[in-house]
Amino acid sequence: MTRPNATPLRIALAGLGTVGTGALKLVATQADLLERRCGRPVVVTDVSARDRTRDRGIPLTGLNWHDDAVAMARTAEVDIVVELIGGADGPAKAVCEAALDAGRHVVTANKALIARHGVALAQRAEAAGFTLAYEAAVAGGIPVIKTLREGLAANRLSRVYGILNGTCNYILSTMRESGRPFEDVLTEAQRLGYAEADPTFDIDGIDAAHKLAILTSLAFGTRVESDAVQAEGIRHVSALDIAFAEELGYRIKLLAIARRTRHGIEQRVHPCMVRSASPIGGVEGVLNAVVAEGDFMPSTVLVGAGAGAGPTASAVVADIIDIARGRITPMFGLPADALEPLTDSPLSMHVGAYYLRLMVIDRPGVLASVARVLGEEAVSIESVLQRGRDPEEIVPLVLVTHDTEEAAMLRAVARIGEHDAVVEPPRLIRIETL
Repeated sequence: MTRPNATPLRIALAGLGTVGTGALKLVATQADLLERRCGRPVVVTDVSARDRTRDRGIPLTGLNWHDDAVAMARTAEVDIVVELIGGADGPAKAVCEAALDAGRHVVTANKALIARHGVALAQRAEAAGFTLAYEAAVAGGIPVIKTLREGLAANRLSRVYGILNGTCNYILSTMRESGRPFEDVLTEAQRLGYAEADPTFDIDGIDAAHKLAILTSLAFGTRVESDAVQAEGIRHVSALDIAFAEELGYRIKLLAIARRTRHGIEQRVHPCMVRSASPIGGVEGVLNAVVAEGDFMPSTVLVGAGAGAGPTASAVVADIIDIARGRITPMFGLPADALEPLTDSPLSMHVGAYYLRLMVIDRPGVLASVARVLGEEAVSIESVLQRGRDPEEIVPLVLVTHDTEEAAMLRAVARIGEHDAVVEPPRLIRIETL
């Protein structure tokens, strides 16, 4: 209920790209709803962006324009500064620091910033007595930050994983549906606006790694260590691998996985084969999904839009509503100084099953030679798919292993790749039991 003569909650918005413009539209469109839910009007009064003349499809009349976003954060007479510039450093970081130092709450959608400087910013916010909220930084409109930090706060989590990059999920889903090669589908994704002109950040797993580092801190109470995430992208995934996965009852997804092991916390981003019938196997297109596993809540699955103006703006404004209601929580569920150092578990110690595809000259004894190398490295074969009947033809040879240690599997693959009948680098994809 709105308080009589309630003072408006004033917002300064730094960055008027897709998400910034979306947030501006949402606040204007939902003004009555936000006023009822916050108990006071919510208004954007100040904005800053690089290009004052650009037509953004929404009127900026009546707003205070600032050419310098950092100066705006420091001097504008507002209650909350929303940072939607992007980037781990530079103006984005300076805007957040200036706003906190000036006694304003901060809301951001910047996963790179939180992954790289989250602990330092949390310490700064706590010292200032204000909050830095970032629900939109991971999985867009899916409320995964609130779920891990608040909804599952009574659980000791053992694993959190998911599809955290819609670009990669779209590419892999479309390759499966159409049988087209990676480069062809990537070009289509760029044309449709699902992939950037330079898609490196997405397809090489960097974006998902930043998001996973944040989820790891929330799930396990550790300091955010984005450099500890072992990331591998999807460039090497072929239509042939996707077809074989389908034949074996799997789908290939770029997964981000954080798991508690006896060696420490395992953090990894890479293509995985998951059962087609699993909840994560059915998440297609540009959708994201996050699964958290705890002791008293065995499995929580969240699925939804991971990007886009509407979903991301929705998460930004949800944080604004929390601040208006006085709902302030530590950024990572614990005071920054209580976060434990991350003890990272090397990927070489990972134990799991593997899919191995070889392109080989179809001659007698090749399979026996491959099996011998695997046996010498203590890798057990679960199943084999072999195509071709004509001698000396180049054919795919696919093997699925039982659970084995990563280091042993990599040694075996290196040796197999040197065989004179193997004509292309071996393709190895981990199989996840979810």
